[in-house]
Amino acid sequence: MFLLNPPQVRELEVFTSLPAHFRRRERSAWADANRGGAVTDSFLEGPVFDGAGHLYVTDIPWGRVFRIDPEGAWTLVAEYDGEPNGMKFMDAGTLLITDYKNGLMRLDIATGTVTPYLERRNSERFKGVNDLIFDAEGNLYFTDQGQSGLHDPSGRLYRLRPSGQLDLLLANVPSPNGVALSPDGRVLYLAVTRGNCVWRVPLLPDGSVAKVGQFFTSYGPSGPDGLAVDAAGRLLVANPGLGYVWVLNHRAEPECVLRGPAGASTTNLAFGGAGRHWAYVTDSTHGQVLRARLDAPGVALAGLR
Repeated sequence: MFLLNPPQVRELEVFTSLPAHFRRRERSAWADANRGGAVTDSFLEGPVFDGAGHLYVTDIPWGRVFRIDPEGAWTLVAEYDGEPNGMKFMDAGTLLITDYKNGLMRLDIATGTVTPYLERRNSERFKGVNDLIFDAEGNLYFTDQGQSGLHDPSGRLYRLRPSGQLDLLLANVPSPNGVALSPDGRVLYLAVTRGNCVWRVPLLPDGSVAKVGQFFTSYGPSGPDGLAVDAAGRLLVANPGLGYVWVLNHRAEPECVLRGPAGASTTNLAFGGAGRHWAYVTDSTHGQVLRARLDAPGVALAGLR
């Protein structure tokens, strides 16, 4: 990669860590399959803010959802038989969760009740859903990653319309992960973890996609994961294998690199704080949330209309 201007490098600061009494130091089925059997006391993902400034995160191996207040205090909202990953608000009181084990699940944050939303497609289970985003019209885009990769490029990108119609947009992705929309909603960015890249997916007026291309190429042992977009149109890419968050301009040139502490696994991110100027990043290796203030605010997220 040739860069006319080297990116600015900034350190992510620790905002808060999962309290010790919530850490479960035992084996789990998820860690046996995805962490080489290592004891994993937590694996944080899916950060999203509510209107009051509380941050919600998932804990995949233990089927938990936590709420973190603006001062960094943690509350357990829900614990259930699942493997929750990405989350977005459907309305002020309801989170929609991409659950690897169960499909799309709905969480009532007041009661902690988790119920099915979309478990199967045409009676067939998903491979393992991962992340999601709503557009301004209420369409839901979500990834079905499973264990796909370069050896099996069969991961999927779906769109669920408000009418209930489910469209299969892509079925050839080697590990589709995070999703984000451009500020005008005309382009979807798709993290392709095992391909170590981000795809650019044009969304056409007739509902189809075409001329899907590779927008950004990373490197290292584990590729792009969570994505977010700021009001300047820059794409933020959480790259767990490097412990970085790339801040990319419209040409996919890194303008800034947000760097986590040694050994960090920067899996996902969300904008929050005053004016949505802060990028909050889950560090799954250490069970903590990192953050950095940026010069442009994050794009406000849509919900189900």
